[in-house]
Amino acid sequence: MTQTIPYWHVDAFSDVPFGGNQAAVMVLDEWLPDDVLVKIGGENMFAETAFVVPDQSGEADWELRWCTPTYEIALCGHATLAAGHILLTRDGGDQIRFRTRKSGILEVRKTPKGYEVGLPAIPTHPEDHAEAASYIGGNPVAIYRSGGEQIGYNIFLFESEEEVRALSPDLKSLAKLGTDQFDCTAPGKNSDIVSRIFVPGAGVDEDSVTGSAHAALTPFWVERLGRNQFTAHQASERGGDLICRLDGDRVWLGGPCVTVVEGQFHLAG
Repeated sequence: MTQTIPYWHVDAFSDVPFGGNQAAVMVLDEWLPDDVLVKIGGENMFAETAFVVPDQSGEADWELRWCTPTYEIALCGHATLAAGHILLTRDGGDQIRFRTRKSGILEVRKTPKGYEVGLPAIPTHPEDHAEAASYIGGNPVAIYRSGGEQIGYNIFLFESEEEVRALSPDLKSLAKLGTDQFDCTAPGKNSDIVSRIFVPGAGVDEDSVTGSAHAALTPFWVERLGRNQFTAHQASERGGDLICRLDGDRVWLGGPCVTVVEGQFHLAG
């Protein structure tokens, strides 16, 4: 028997196709087995596939989970923004709440410039990571790290945007360090900050626009910039722009979304 699943391909943090970060959004009636979700993520081959199921707890509107091409992750910003875009466009409304398994309740709101997604702020602290620094290359002036149950956030601060853009990391060696995320950042030229994000151990060599990374980069840069809102550009091949705002223990990331494909995923059972 074949199961038909509604499917959307969204470019998040972009107002035109082929920009920002790609995500698949799939609406389920009930959860499929964990291994099937991961296999669908591998079939889609985007950085993340967002799966949503109507929430029965009363805490939120939908349950939300995310899978990379290789495993399920604890937090994803751009695919949450994409899921909010699809459901608010389809069903109407100005905001939507998602209940997640490891990141609590997340919210997406409509804004005059598109949407904003609220994520838990991720604190980091100074800590050496010489092995990763040698694989990343360049000359970072500071390294900050955050622990986590499933993923570590590692921030490498460089003096200039040019240094960040010129990086050519040893991705195979970085991948051997596990599913950690390596966030390389510097002051920007046309934006307040610039970054490049590498997650090779999770099957994403260089991510296009990474919401979860900016959940760590936002408190990091708020302290340095001396204000709670700034603009950010992720200098990947596709590229993307975000408005980052710290509000207490929440990071709000703003930007548009564009739907590229709408269709059906046929899962043979």
